[in-house]
Amino acid sequence: MFEFRVQAVCPETGARAGELVTPHGIIETPVFMPVGTRATVKAMSPREMEEIEAQIVLSNTYHLYLRPGVELIEKAGGLHRFMNWHRPILTDSGGFQVFSLSGINRIKEDGVEFSSHLDGSRHFMTPELATRVQEGLGSDIAMCFDQCVELPCDEETARKSVERTLRWARRCKEVHRRDDQALFGIVQGALFDDLRKDCARELIAMDFPGYSIGGLSVGESHDEMYRILDLLNPILPQEKPRYLMGVGFPTNLVEGVARGVDMFDCVLPTRNGRNGTLLTSRGKFNIKHSRFEEDWGPIDPDCDCYACREFSKAYIRHLYRSGEMLGARLCSWHNLRYLISLMKGAREAILEGRFPQFRDRFHELFSTGKVL
Repeated sequence: MFEFRVQAVCPETGARAGELVTPHGIIETPVFMPVGTRATVKAMSPREMEEIEAQIVLSNTYHLYLRPGVELIEKAGGLHRFMNWHRPILTDSGGFQVFSLSGINRIKEDGVEFSSHLDGSRHFMTPELATRVQEGLGSDIAMCFDQCVELPCDEETARKSVERTLRWARRCKEVHRRDDQALFGIVQGALFDDLRKDCARELIAMDFPGYSIGGLSVGESHDEMYRILDLLNPILPQEKPRYLMGVGFPTNLVEGVARGVDMFDCVLPTRNGRNGTLLTSRGKFNIKHSRFEEDWGPIDPDCDCYACREFSKAYIRHLYRSGEMLGARLCSWHNLRYLISLMKGAREAILEGRFPQFRDRFHELFSTGKVL
């Protein structure tokens, strides 16, 4: 039901190309996973997600647990049928949202008591409940319930979160029953090398089918992120997938791939799309700027998405200035396609033995910041 096959490794960087076999299809890695927090990728339909070649989407346990509830989704036949998406789905455990969105929360050994951001109602999320909810959703890949700390934090706070994350990971694994769902462990440890290494080794000993790297892209510098990835690259099993959680800026994707990461997700492309910020092969820009008023060219001539094929920057700027929702949709469409294509290009470069050249060319073009 679940298998990861490494097809090629860059000898210079360790970048990997692989295939992740799931019950709902094979995922070619490295891969960017669009985020469909509430069982939908914002501004996009499932058919449009297929058109941009999204291989897998991510949904959020915390949000779906609160609304509409796992019982309703189970009655619908599971999350795939509920949202009419027939390719793989990954669900996170809701741990990050419990700590960041729930307002007042109380961390206990059994779990976390928190207030719903919707109506203030009180709930108690445990590792067992987070696992049961994800099994009810029926995702292909589920996450252990973990504790993610804010940065900066002191070493003692990070140590306690690692110890709790490991205890909770054991409890998740003990109650997980679905053979058609892979449960990933999550490496925590903030920016402390020894804690990261200890957490990774303890999780490896538990023998999860895949490993996530959490607690990054939460305020640290790019160099700090890359240092932790360099640290974990030789430690995490080569034969199992690695997932860097919540990372989606193009530079971070390419550098993550160069450090052995296989999977990425982030709300960045759709969030940026809704405010008019576009990611392109020559950097990013905001379409609402006056200089695009009479620009008849596409967002990115190197992109093959619907927005770039059919519309000019001048028209999309007009949509934003007019308050038309099509503007946000087209920009979201482009941003998602760009990141998916970027990872597709990285994969092809790894398979063809030219990833270092691909990486250098990406940085050369993206860092120019030149509007196309």
